Amino acid sequence: MNKAFIESIEALERERGISKETLFKVIENALVAAYKKEYGANQNVTAYIDRENGDISIYLSLKVVEEVEDENTEMSLAEAQEIDEEYEVGDDVEFMVTPKEFSRIAAQNVKNTIMQKIKETEREMIFNEYIDSVGTLMNGTVQRESRGTLHVNLGKADGILPVKEQTVGEHYNVGDRIKVYIMDVKKSTKGAQIFLSRTHPGLVKRLFELEVPEIEDGDVEIVSISREAGSRTKMAVRSIEPGIDPLGACVGARGIRVQNVVDELNNEKIDIILWSDDPEELIRNVLSPAKVDRVEIDEEEKSAKVIVKDDQLSLAIGKSGQNVRLAARVSGWKIDIKSISAMTADDAIEESDAESEEFDNSQEAEVTTEEQKADEVQEDDIASEEIGDEISEDGDSRQEDDEEIEIVEVQHDEEK
Repeated sequence: MNKAFIESIEALERERGISKETLFKVIENALVAAYKKEYGANQNVTAYIDRENGDISIYLSLKVVEEVEDENTEMSLAEAQEIDEEYEVGDDVEFMVTPKEFSRIAAQNVKNTIMQKIKETEREMIFNEYIDSVGTLMNGTVQRESRGTLHVNLGKADGILPVKEQTVGEHYNVGDRIKVYIMDVKKSTKGAQIFLSRTHPGLVKRLFELEVPEIEDGDVEIVSISREAGSRTKMAVRSIEPGIDPLGACVGARGIRVQNVVDELNNEKIDIILWSDDPEELIRNVLSPAKVDRVEIDEEEKSAKVIVKDDQLSLAIGKSGQNVRLAARVSGWKIDIKSISAMTADDAIEESDAESEEFDNSQEAEVTTEEQKADEVQEDDIASEEIGDEISEDGDSRQEDDEEIEIVEVQHDEEK
């Protein structure tokens, strides 16, 4: 039996990719669980399988104590010293309690536990393997389709390619070999869930790493990628090693390198752009193939106003705004594009507004001057009225004085 048992372990190792030592540990734990279920759950039991011949041994361990409270886990000092006088309180005494055979139910429990533990171990191994593969490229085979979602076999596990991660215009049949980007890996009760993508910008990056040795070696760096899968991608690159042309390295002789990537992406257009730390130069580059006339940079807002000739406007913006949209994403700058004629019209409007404002200010100044003059005249009139009033009051005062004089003179004559 034991030779056949070892051969079974070796076969499991080959089929499941689980090491023999891991399998031995799984079976030992299953034997302990079965023994406790048969003879008592609170016993301190261990199992051991001989790695050479497959012999199974089960040991019961009892703690030496002064006074026994639990016979399943403890032994008195007196009993222990009958076995060996050197035993002391606190020591462990082990007894081999290997049953000649487990009951049919116990044997079935061992089998079930072993299979369950093997599956759990497999799931954990697969999860650990693929979690380390997140962000990488893998080859897979389409296994089946369910409501648009594709199930792709990756070798040791199946991955899920959701509808939203499939490129518009690409169609797959069962058995097709495809390259997929490992987007995420999650644990579930059924094992590792591996989420795949054909639309992720990382797919383009990994494809270029396969085609361009300079990127793989680190001599050329892919700085940024913006992508609208199935339609167009903009990829900004720069040279790390002096003397290497990053654009030429990515394009390859007669364009063979970039063409291989384009073929894998079902003829998706790819713009390879030279990255620059100078914002103005970068904006000019990312708007390729359009030619830029002028760039006005706002560092604080990280925005750029771009002026192009009228015949370059539609090219700079792109169909449905795609070119400027991808340019903004790949550069990280807000981009506002205007034609020279539109810019000239705007300047004329601004100049007209400025003149209008200047005229309004002039009119306000004239009105203010007239109002000031009117106020001065009004003030003069008020002053004149006040002087007249004073003169009038002075005249009245003199008249009163004259009347008083006349009255005094009359009184004086009467006295005479």
